[in-house]
Amino acid sequence: MTEPLNSELPDNSLQSSELLCIGNPLVDVFVNIDNNFALKYGILEPVQHIDREKAEVILNDTSINFAESVKSSGGGAANVAKISAMLGMNSAFSGCVGYDELAKIFEEEMISAGVSAMLVKTQGRTGLCFVYNLDGEIRFAASPGAALELNESYISEELIGSAEAVVVDGFILDRRPFVQYILRHASRKGIPVALDAASIFQVKSKAEEILTYSRNYPLFVFMNADEALAFYHTIRKSRDEPVNLSEKEKETIILRDVCPMLKIITDGELFPIMVVKLGGRGALVVAGGNVYREETFAVVPRNTVGAGDAFCAAFISAWLRGKSLSECAVLGNKVAREILEVPGTHIKSSKLKAFAKILQK
Repeated sequence: MTEPLNSELPDNSLQSSELLCIGNPLVDVFVNIDNNFALKYGILEPVQHIDREKAEVILNDTSINFAESVKSSGGGAANVAKISAMLGMNSAFSGCVGYDELAKIFEEEMISAGVSAMLVKTQGRTGLCFVYNLDGEIRFAASPGAALELNESYISEELIGSAEAVVVDGFILDRRPFVQYILRHASRKGIPVALDAASIFQVKSKAEEILTYSRNYPLFVFMNADEALAFYHTIRKSRDEPVNLSEKEKETIILRDVCPMLKIITDGELFPIMVVKLGGRGALVVAGGNVYREETFAVVPRNTVGAGDAFCAAFISAWLRGKSLSECAVLGNKVAREILEVPGTHIKSSKLKAFAKILQK
């Protein structure tokens, strides 16, 4: 395998972990803005990408005190690694960062959480994601930077084979050869791979691939309610996808229409295990043709960023420790609820101690 040029590779060949997480390392920057700021920089969509030049201009805008803003390591797979480590798991994360201050912030927070951070350093700039609060409405503007440079050249077969489970960030689905490389080598060792759908847009463009992967590899698939509905309508090639639904209406349609399809996909097999996160309404797990429903109680969230990743971290951690699927979902609900109280996954390990003890039993 050819070593990429202009990069600093970690020594990961001898590392082993319960959970290996692979994805896009980002630093989440949480800031409050007003409408004038949003219009000035074109932050008009709920989720959008911005080029690095614009991101740097925004960071240097003196109308926002970025020095006092909350900054947290982020990215779906990184969040899973961080929360699972706080739950007492032997967790590792691999991704690409730059040689800048953001890389230091990311690495220090991951190591502080107990993650084995196997970061590849390249000449690009470390990815960042602005999480804007505009009068209670959250808007994301991401500039992934160096994170997009991660590929199969950086991840050894030995590293994949040394894990008990692998978590793949759904945003790397665009790098098809890379994803297939991970799935192939994990499958040869009988190692399950957990894939979070990441976004509605990813689901709509990658639904057929996700379905194919679920039929050919030992796969966990995590989706939220909107992603599950998008998956269903894309696979069914339906043109009558409903809009502006309440959370209860989404749950009703998922139970009535989506779950029967997922039961067919999973019937008679150990994998795939399909998990639908319903936020304040709990979670659904479909496995072996059966549906498991675990409710939770709703809370008023301070911030929903990272809650789904925390659910995934707790679910997979519990599964690796031999818990039933229902127990996995219950723990996922509880840990996700804690994350709703903080910006992103910027939480103290002490807040998760009681859940870590559950995994020790």
